[in-house]
Amino acid sequence: MPDSNSSTAAEIDPESERADSIRSWLGKIIDGFRKPIESNLEEKRELLKFQERLKYKFKRPELLVHALTHRSFAYQEGHNRTHSNERLEFLGDAVLGLLINEALISQFEDANEGRLTKVKSLLVSRVVLAQVGKSLGLGDVIRISDNEAESGGRDRDSIISDAVEAILGAIYLDSGLDAARQLIHGSLLSRQEEFLSDASTRNYKSLLQEMVQAKFKMPPRYRIGATFGPDHSKDFMVEVLIRGDVVGSGRGRSKKDAEQDAARVALDMFSVEDEKLIEEREEQTEE
Repeated sequence: MPDSNSSTAAEIDPESERADSIRSWLGKIIDGFRKPIESNLEEKRELLKFQERLKYKFKRPELLVHALTHRSFAYQEGHNRTHSNERLEFLGDAVLGLLINEALISQFEDANEGRLTKVKSLLVSRVVLAQVGKSLGLGDVIRISDNEAESGGRDRDSIISDAVEAILGAIYLDSGLDAARQLIHGSLLSRQEEFLSDASTRNYKSLLQEMVQAKFKMPPRYRIGATFGPDHSKDFMVEVLIRGDVVGSGRGRSKKDAEQDAARVALDMFSVEDEKLIEEREEQTEE
C-alpha cells in the first residue's frame, strides 16, 4: 500500500514552494509590517471599478491601496514615505524588466543585444508606462495630496508611470509572475507596434543613455558645437560624445531638441554598426 505522506510530498513543486516563500518574504519587506492608509467607502467602490479595467482582482486589496499611495498623500496623512508606493515601485520595476526581456527574447530570435536594449528602453520608458496607466484610468484612483492634485498630479507622467510599476509589484506579491505577465501582455505588449511606431513616445536621449550604459558602463556626454541666428531666435547644433568620440550631431530650436536629435543620429549609427557586425560574423562563419 503506497505511503500517502510520500505521495503528498512528491506532489509538492519545490520551485513553486520557493517562489511562494520569496514572495511572502518580499511582501513583509514591502509592507514594512504596516497596514496601508485606510481607504474610504467611495475609494473602495472606485478600486473595484479599477480592478475590472485592470482585469485582475486582488486577493489582498491592501496591496493595491498601497500601490496607489503616492508619497505626497502619505505625508498629507501624517505618515512617512514608507507608507507610499515607492518600494512596490522598486519591486515592480524589476518584474517589468524581467517580463519585457522574456517577451523580447522570444519575439526577436535573431536580434542582438543592442537591438533588444533599444526596444526594451522604449517599452519601459516613462512616457509609454504613463500611456498604459492613463488608458486604465489610473489617474482617477491614484492617491495624491490635495496640493499635488491641484497642480495636475493626476495626469503627470512620472506619478502615473511609477504607479504602474508599483501595481505590477503588488500583483507579483499577490499572485506571482503569471498574473503580472498577463497584465504586461494585455496592457503593454499588445500595443507594442503602436508604441514603437509613435514618434511621440521616443525619448532618444533615454534610449541612448540605456544602450551606452549597458555597452560601455558610462553615460554619453553632450556639448554645444555651434549656435546660429540672433539671440532671440537661436538654433543650436549639439554633439553627443561616447568615450570622448563624437558619435552624432543634431540641430534644434533649443538645446534640449538638439540633444534629442543628436541622440537619434547616434542610435541610428549604432543600429547600422550592429548590422555590419552581424554580417561580418556571418561571412566569417561561412568561410
